Amino acid sequence: MDIEIYNAKNSKPYGKCHVTDDTTVSDLKIAIHKQIPQTPKAERLSIRLEARGKQVKESETVKSLGIQNGGKIYIKDLGPQIGWKTVFLAEYAGPLIVYLWVYTRPYVFYGALENAKPLGLTAHIAAACYTFHYSKRLLETIFVHRFSHSTMPLSNLFKNCSYYWGFTAYVSYHINHPLYTSPCMWTVYAGLAGFLKHFQLWNSKEVLLRADKTRNRYLIILKLKIYSSVN
Repeated sequence: MDIEIYNAKNSKPYGKCHVTDDTTVSDLKIAIHKQIPQTPKAERLSIRLEARGKQVKESETVKSLGIQNGGKIYIKDLGPQIGWKTVFLAEYAGPLIVYLWVYTRPYVFYGALENAKPLGLTAHIAAACYTFHYSKRLLETIFVHRFSHSTMPLSNLFKNCSYYWGFTAYVSYHINHPLYTSPCMWTVYAGLAGFLKHFQLWNSKEVLLRADKTRNRYLIILKLKIYSSVN
């Protein structure tokens, strides 16, 4: 069948695209750009049934959407895209690198340190926790996380990395500063215990990441595992 492709922004026609009933939205994007080269690349396309309608799911098919021969669909250019996994890896690798770099007390941050006191136990514990936390995040991104969308706007890379990298630099600067004064060690140990307990609870849950289409945020859906014991 042939369907009419229109620009969602100004309702101008692009042309016709030949598809079948079983063509998924994901495959439809590829077919549109292949058959109508002047359209944006597949990863930049958003498919809608109405010019101002919502984006349809990529798992939907032409048949399930009720599109018939001669029907209309609207496409919107989402702009430059980047993979979700790439963004996650960048925003998690940054804090790991930044923190460990500041942990070495580089000259660019602290200047000459001839008479500075060495790093205390609190600073070492903080570095270990930071390293463990973001190493775990990186491994989860590579081996565990599943993403409902393959790409997101490229601008998110800069927003997310600015947040993670910037706050890491701020926190690490103070904790590793030669003039940093550690709180009572009982407070430090209590915080460490809470940190370890957090990971114990986190590991008892199945974590799935999904994209919130309307707010462009990450929704963390926690599905508790049910444990049973046999006497």
